[in-house]
Amino acid sequence: MTLSFDPDTVSLPVGHFIGDQLVPAEGVIDMYRPSDGKAYAGCPLADEVVIDRAVETAKQALKASNWGGVRPRERTVALQRWADLIEREAATLAKLEALSSTRPVGHLIAGDIAVSAEQIRFFAEFADKEGSDLVPTDDANLGMIMTEPYGVVGAITPWNFPVSMAAWKLGPALAAGNAVVLKPSEMTPFSTIFLAELAIRAGIPAGLINIVLGDGPVTGNAITGHPDIAKVSFTGSTAAGSAIMTNIARTGVKPMTLELGGKSPQLVFADADLDKAAAAIAQSMLSNAGQACVAGSRLIVEESVAASLAEAIVARMQVAKAGPTWDETSEYSPIISRRQLNRIHGIVEAAVSAGGECLFGGRQMDAPGYFYQPTLMAVRESSSPAVTEEIFGPVLTLQTFADEEEALALADHPTYGLAAGLFTRDLSRAVRLTRKLQAGTVWVNRYSRSRDHILPTGGYKRSGIGKDLGREAYHANRKSKSVLISL
Repeated sequence: MTLSFDPDTVSLPVGHFIGDQLVPAEGVIDMYRPSDGKAYAGCPLADEVVIDRAVETAKQALKASNWGGVRPRERTVALQRWADLIEREAATLAKLEALSSTRPVGHLIAGDIAVSAEQIRFFAEFADKEGSDLVPTDDANLGMIMTEPYGVVGAITPWNFPVSMAAWKLGPALAAGNAVVLKPSEMTPFSTIFLAELAIRAGIPAGLINIVLGDGPVTGNAITGHPDIAKVSFTGSTAAGSAIMTNIARTGVKPMTLELGGKSPQLVFADADLDKAAAAIAQSMLSNAGQACVAGSRLIVEESVAASLAEAIVARMQVAKAGPTWDETSEYSPIISRRQLNRIHGIVEAAVSAGGECLFGGRQMDAPGYFYQPTLMAVRESSSPAVTEEIFGPVLTLQTFADEEEALALADHPTYGLAAGLFTRDLSRAVRLTRKLQAGTVWVNRYSRSRDHILPTGGYKRSGIGKDLGREAYHANRKSKSVLISL
């Protein structure tokens, strides 16, 4: 399969997807391609009227289809057909996503899209395998904990992994019997719209998936504050998560799942396999140019091996092949926008002014679009802005430690606790430190998710509330009811 394509020939589904059709709307938010900086489309802005229409459509679809009350296997089979279609239409999905996002088309075909189909199949199987429980009571009573769908779930996804994040939200919500009103990022909406179109083709009842386009202050607030949206799921920045919590509190009370920012440490001890560690650490920053909430952007390494590890990481950074996302040979991503590119460089310059030293990179790349060099920066103080700020770019800081106690102290971030990496051959140390690291996910001798979708993801501290993936995500889309029957 030839993956490369001409970006100017891609037909874009511009509009909101409500019910079973694309609702045309004028674009009011200018959109620019990260790979070349070219303005190419406008994103519509859904107001409260559009959100009302989408929510009402979702409510009527739940009632007409009895989606939450049908034989659960019917939901399983429909979601499996959807996953099959996603795989068959991978080329179209990849073009729509690569055009507007930072994800190279080759990475999308082999990674994001294939994994998203797997995740939808994973959640589909929960529909007829997870249910209510009988609980111990005395002989005169029958105790049950019943579960049921929330109804209409509101979801908001970020720009960095559009298809993947949509699958994270839609898969468990639909498997659990809900309908969804989802807002993708205004910078990367088109692949999510096509996902919804594929769901209709797969036989999922029209109206259970509604995609509304727009920004956070208008569209996002209308979703999270809507009285008929029973639960909210969001992935994005900590600041945006805080704003969502405020809006929900102002307009009512409802459960929420928030997967938020991170500033994740990677601890490397002298006994580690340094080649393996260097490869994993470099890849964690080169992947999507560090634009991931779990990016392991703080390298904390034992003093005696710091120089050799840094050299091995730089060697891998030097060979990263940058290129437009629509070129199948591209390996290294652009930054999502000019604004974010400038923000990254501003933090790097501030960190240098505060005493940091760029060991590699530290500049915008001489290429069309918004590319920033992979950067390794040695810092002395944990107060450096490169350490405290979630940069969301390809900037890795380097700090050294003398013993475990110092390593843990450096790893503990005052704000974030999303993920952490640990490299050591000492199994006792690995178990001991895994218990002490303040993070929702700890990877040992690796730094990446696997395709074991049973493992949930979510953070400590201000990195979020609740979990995505795993059975926890399915149960987060069901509410429970205690029942006691006298016999």
